[in-house]
Amino acid sequence: MMNAKSLLDSFLGQARGAASQANAPGGLVDPAAAGGLPAAAGGLMDRARGALGGIDRGSFAGGAAAGGILGMVLGGKRLRKMGGGVLSHGGAAVLGALAHRAWQNWQQGQAPATAPVVTPSATPADAAALPPAFQPGATPAADGQPFELALIRAMVGAAKADGHVDAAERNRIVERVEAMGLDAEARAFVFDALEQDIPVSAIAAAAGTPEQAAELYLAARMAMDPDQPAERAWLGALAHRLKLDPGLAAHLDRQADAAPASAG
Repeated sequence: MMNAKSLLDSFLGQARGAASQANAPGGLVDPAAAGGLPAAAGGLMDRARGALGGIDRGSFAGGAAAGGILGMVLGGKRLRKMGGGVLSHGGAAVLGALAHRAWQNWQQGQAPATAPVVTPSATPADAAALPPAFQPGATPAADGQPFELALIRAMVGAAKADGHVDAAERNRIVERVEAMGLDAEARAFVFDALEQDIPVSAIAAAAGTPEQAAELYLAARMAMDPDQPAERAWLGALAHRLKLDPGLAAHLDRQADAAPASAG
């Protein structure tokens, strides 16, 4: 069975020391022993190999660890610009800490423009003190699947809506993901997310609680640079589908906007 937490951490760039996780269920394994992929994923793999034959797999393994799959999807500069550095250092717990801080600030009636933000030095303490509602793995998504998978879909959907992931980029990402040592089920999940359209309605449908709705919005916001009207409209549609209070959405935006500066 796929280890959703391990996959989310790999996605965000937390999969350091892959060898130590080689025997973890659904975690990182020897690619040669991972077994076959579903037909659709295998076809995508074949196309990637055809387009990128001769690539040194070892060089990709090192690059994949810096920023994780999210870093590949967004690119290094975009990753830093949109606060991905904070996510790659802190993993899934940082998403929960950022969403929780936004939630607290909103409930306290603070102005978004001047509300406190989560900083790297504060993140470990914030993450350790998170209530279960803001711990990504504590409660399943509305469909009963691990909520970590919903967060990944939200980030991939936002990145694709942002127009960054074209066919050539998908092929490069596929080759890098294969070299990371994820098991067959985890690889297939990532490839499906890259290949399929992920509409706003599908992202929002995963929210089973208001806190999960806040985390899904924040995850998407961290993977999108809303500097164009179409991107802002996409985020607005997501907030509407998630039934987010406009004030809460503004506080979530505040945390996302502050993350790049916090990352230094």
